Amino acid sequence: MTLRWSVIVFWSRRFSRLSFVVALLAACLGPIGLGPALASAPAQAAGATRTLTGTLADGATYKIEVPANWNGTLFLYSHGYVALGSPNPAQDVGDAVTGGWLLGHGYALAGSSYATTGWAIQQALPDQIGTLGVFKKLVGHPSTTIAWGHSLGGIITAGLIQRYPDTFDAGLPMCGVLSGGVATWNTTLDSAFAFKTLLAPSVVLNGITDPSGNLNVAEAAAAAAQKTPQGQARLALSAALADTPGWFTPLSPEPASTDFAGQEANQYLWDSQVDFPFAFELRADLEARAGGNPSWNTGVNYVSDLARSADATEVRALYHAAGLNLGADLKTLDNATRIKADPAAVRYLADNITFDGQLNVPVLAMHTTGDGLVVPENEQAYGIVVDKAGDARLLRQVFVHRAGHCAFTPAETITAAQDLLHRLRTGQWGRDATDPAALNTAAAALGATYNVFASGSQLVPAPAAFLRYDPAPYLRPFDARPGHR
Repeated sequence: MTLRWSVIVFWSRRFSRLSFVVALLAACLGPIGLGPALASAPAQAAGATRTLTGTLADGATYKIEVPANWNGTLFLYSHGYVALGSPNPAQDVGDAVTGGWLLGHGYALAGSSYATTGWAIQQALPDQIGTLGVFKKLVGHPSTTIAWGHSLGGIITAGLIQRYPDTFDAGLPMCGVLSGGVATWNTTLDSAFAFKTLLAPSVVLNGITDPSGNLNVAEAAAAAAQKTPQGQARLALSAALADTPGWFTPLSPEPASTDFAGQEANQYLWDSQVDFPFAFELRADLEARAGGNPSWNTGVNYVSDLARSADATEVRALYHAAGLNLGADLKTLDNATRIKADPAAVRYLADNITFDGQLNVPVLAMHTTGDGLVVPENEQAYGIVVDKAGDARLLRQVFVHRAGHCAFTPAETITAAQDLLHRLRTGQWGRDATDPAALNTAAAALGATYNVFASGSQLVPAPAAFLRYDPAPYLRPFDARPGHR
C-alpha cells in the first residue's frame, strides 16, 4: 500500500497564506508528515490486504482494509474536522505507518468520510455505525471492535461508545474534543469575546454573515496588537480564557516557565494560524447546523476563570511589563454586553455531542501537552464526568510532552493501542498502563522506523515523550449528567 500521513486542510481557501508547517499543524489527524519521506517505512506485501470501498445510503463513503491473517479485531477509525469545500475521502487510519503496523499484526481497519464536512457529528455517528454494518456484511462479525480517532474523531469515538454501548469493546480517543460540543464552543466564545472587547470591536462573534471577511478583520487586529507590549498582554488574556498553551512547534523545546514573551508569541501563532478560523469563520457553519447560536457567556466570571487558567501567571506578568491595569481590563469584560444562546441550538450541540460519563467499556485517551487547538484540559473535563458516573476504573489517560495538535509519533500511537489491547486481553490495566517510563520503553522497542516525526520535508528521529501530567481544570465545563445541564 502507499504510505502517507493523512492530512486534511481545515482552511483550504487560505492554504497559500499559511506556512507549510503551520498548515500541516492546523490539519493533522495524527503524526504530521509527507508521503515521499515515508517511502522506506514497512508495508504489507502486495496482495496481502483486501481493500473494500463504497458508498453508504446518505452519500458517505467508506474504506475497509482486511489483512489475510485477520485476527478478528477491527479498529473503526473516526477522522477529524474537514472544512466546507475541502476534500473529504473515507479514512480508516490516522497515519499509514501506524496502519501498516496494525495490518501487519492481523488487525482490520475501517472508517467513513461522513456525509458532510464541518461539525459533522450528527452524520458521523450513524455513518460509522453504517460502515461497521458493511464490514459485518462483507467481511464478517469482528470478535472485538475498537473505536478510535483523532481530534473531532476523538469526540466521535467517545460519542460512539456512549450512544452505542453494546457495539464496541473499547475506545481510543486521541487529542479528542472530550469536553463536549457545548463546552468547546463556549470556550471559543470566551476567548473571542475578550479579543473583541479589548482589541477588535468590529469583529462579529455570532450571527456571522461574512465569515471570510470577519476572519480577515480578526487577523489584522491580532497582527497589529502583536506589535506592542500592550497588545501582546491583551492577546495573552484572550488566549488564557481558552487555556491556549505557550508552545507551538513540535520538536521545539518548550519555553521556560518564566519566558512569558516566548509563551505569548507561541499563543499568537496558535490564534492567528490555527484557532481564529474556528472562532471567526467556521462558527457560521456551526450556527447554520444548529439553527442559531449555541454558545453563551451570560453569568461567566472572567476574574474567576483567569485565576483558574493555566496561563494566569503569564498574563499577570505581561500586563505588569506593559504597564497595563489587568483589573481594569477584567472590569471592562464584566461590563461588556454578554451573549445569550438560542436554547434550541444548545440542545442541538448538546446532542452532537455532550458526555454523561458512562463508559461501559475500557477507554484510553491520549493527548499532547502543547495542543493549542484541542487543549489538554479536555481530558480533565472528561475525567471528571466519568468519575462522577462511577466509571473511573474504565478510563486511563496518557500524555505526550510535545507541542502540536495530534502530534504523535507512530510509536506512541502503537504503544497506546497495545496498552488498550492488553486491557482487553487481561481485563486489567496493569501497573504500566499509564507509567511514562514503561510507555516510553515500549515505544522505543518498536524501533527507529516508528519513532519518527516529520520536520519540514524530512523525517527525523523522535523518541517517545510520554510523561506524567495533570491538566488544569477545564474553564467552561458542561456535561450530560441527568439534572446537571
